[in-house]
Amino acid sequence: MTQDTRGKHKFTRLFWALFVTPVVLVLLLFISISAGLWGFMPSFEELENPRSNLASEIYSADGELLGTFYIHNRSNVHYEDISPHMINALLAAEDIRFRYHSGVDIRSVFRVLFRNIIGGQRSAGGGSTLSQQLAKNLFPRQEDPSAFQIAIIKFKEWVTAARLERRYTKDEIIAMYLNTVDFGSHAFGINSAAKTYFDTSPAELKKEEAAMLVGLLKAPSWYHPVRNPERALNRRQVVLSQMARYQYITPEELDSLRQTPLDMSEFQIQDHRTGIATYFREQLRMELNRWSRNTLKPDGTPYDIYRDGLKIYTTIDSRMQRHAEAAVQEHIGNYLQPEFFNHWRGYTNAPYDTDLTSRQVEENINRTIRRSDRFRSLRQQGLSEEEIMENFNEPRPMRVFSWEGEVDTIMSPLDSIWYYKHFLQAGMMWVEPQTGHIKAYVGGIDFNHFKYDHAMGSRRQVGSVFKPFLYTLAMQEGEFGPCTQVPNTPVSFELYDGTLWTPKNASDDREGEMVTLQWALANSVNYISAFLMKRYSPEALVRLVRRLGINSPIDPVYAIALGTPDLSLYEIVGANATFANKGVYIEPTFITHIEDQSGNLIEAFVPERQEAMNEETAWLMLELMKGVVSEGTGRRLSFRYGFDHPIAGKTGTTQSNSDGWFMGITPDLASAVWVGGEDRGIRFRTLSLGQGANTALPIWAKYMTRLYEDEDIDISKDDFEPPLHPPSIETDCSKIEESESPRDYFRREIF
Repeated sequence: MTQDTRGKHKFTRLFWALFVTPVVLVLLLFISISAGLWGFMPSFEELENPRSNLASEIYSADGELLGTFYIHNRSNVHYEDISPHMINALLAAEDIRFRYHSGVDIRSVFRVLFRNIIGGQRSAGGGSTLSQQLAKNLFPRQEDPSAFQIAIIKFKEWVTAARLERRYTKDEIIAMYLNTVDFGSHAFGINSAAKTYFDTSPAELKKEEAAMLVGLLKAPSWYHPVRNPERALNRRQVVLSQMARYQYITPEELDSLRQTPLDMSEFQIQDHRTGIATYFREQLRMELNRWSRNTLKPDGTPYDIYRDGLKIYTTIDSRMQRHAEAAVQEHIGNYLQPEFFNHWRGYTNAPYDTDLTSRQVEENINRTIRRSDRFRSLRQQGLSEEEIMENFNEPRPMRVFSWEGEVDTIMSPLDSIWYYKHFLQAGMMWVEPQTGHIKAYVGGIDFNHFKYDHAMGSRRQVGSVFKPFLYTLAMQEGEFGPCTQVPNTPVSFELYDGTLWTPKNASDDREGEMVTLQWALANSVNYISAFLMKRYSPEALVRLVRRLGINSPIDPVYAIALGTPDLSLYEIVGANATFANKGVYIEPTFITHIEDQSGNLIEAFVPERQEAMNEETAWLMLELMKGVVSEGTGRRLSFRYGFDHPIAGKTGTTQSNSDGWFMGITPDLASAVWVGGEDRGIRFRTLSLGQGANTALPIWAKYMTRLYEDEDIDISKDDFEPPLHPPSIETDCSKIEESESPRDYFRREIF
């Protein structure tokens, strides 16, 4: 072999060595990366079913999304459920050749290499395709990587992107990308982003809205449309220009859309403090946390309501819920709260009742201080009592609640406690008697500032709304009916210590006369309640209310006849709904069923039920309670609010006007409203202002008025359905002659 030939062979070997070796090394690199030798790589199973945090969604009975529970506020949508404008804007701005490459765009890679890295043109754009960005979203990078690690990570993303391209269609990759990307403001994924920024669905996004959302992807905080509207608008114009460049919109559309203002009037961060039914959603969250600890997935691990993307279907009707919250706003915010402010203006220790001493008031305030998050936080920091009180007395900027909206002010934390004590609170609940479904739920006046739930989390003295249970006890024994007459005279009880206790009436109206049970309940006469209690027993009454779903502690003492027990509004509503359900108690419930992220049923919820009384007794009680509205303490429903159809109701006012109640029942809704102060010492000083007929009943009336006026909601104005076998007891008391005297009554009616 000649020297020239040897030289040519040497050159050929060198050429192939220089050419093949890098190729082989690159192949070995990618093979080793695929094998996981350079760190974690997703398996085929993980690519088929990528795991990521999915928000659990809460749906109302009428199909509205009420809110979400999340670590990342994200829920998936399908490609066909995304507006074409969103797809077009994304491709125009991020990856116009997406439909033509296989996960890695070689042209973009060389552009980055020669223009960005070698040429130093930072504005030349990046080289990541949508598939690579999806890989990064699904399998995030480690924090603070070195330059070498960044290179390896990039290669790993290339491999993952190529795998994604083999496993999914282009449309599926676009949907997956839009479902995983961060749009800022706690909005992960297009579904959450559309709701957060424009209160719409992904399918309904307009061209300019889609352009703004795509613009956010570059830097959500920098281009935030609320905090930085000018930057957001400029960025939107860039995306619109790209859409025009690639002919997704015409030049005429571009000119028109550029003139469209940036409208963020619907912007609202989706969290547990915003939207409707906030108190309900918090109660639901606590219930689901208990449920998830005891409910296992197929893999044996408990469900996680913050990550597993559950679909939670509730009984709440979003339309009825909005009307409920509006009724509270209308009565308390517009009328009762201003009255309360004026009522206590200029009084020492206001809004605490003048019956309380300064020491008692101070103890109440100190208890509030110690229950506060600020106190616990300062205590954990090791501050002394004296240092903590200094902190509470130091003025500072803060945002406080008002019925006209939040107010920025400067006050000390102690002053803010006094300020918030002046606000009246409310709780209300509406239940469908035949199903036990809770249709509307209000736990307070503003969840953001008043977290305590007065619907299920609070027990307050119930007053006269407890009396219908005593009358039920009397009528289920068959001795009494609505028109049975009893003496309106004092009744005394011998107590355990040998002393006598004699309840008093609120007025002397018809005192000493014979009165019907219907008149007595309508006017909340304590003498008659005492009479019935003496005829039966506290123990018998407690047994009855237990069958009505009331489980709060109740001491079997004579005083319960006047409504001394502390019960929750939830218990009161459930018990009274029994009357409209023909004597069958159904436990009020707010969840119908739960599905997993794929729509598979996990659990359906069926409320417990039991027969608490016979059908005739339940109907007779409704007849009695109708008298409260037609001629008793609830009659302002007729003369002030114009209700002329059958309504069963009962007002309640506790000692010193601490609690105002109204219980209302129609054939298809049983409901209760409570109004009072945060502490029991916070109250109106006069019965005319503090009674349940003035504080709670108007909320019920305003709410029902709204329901009747809403053409999309069908609420019955019919009378209650009578028992299958009509009772022999007369319920039209105008047909019954009055007895001549209490003595005649006892001789003729009782004995």
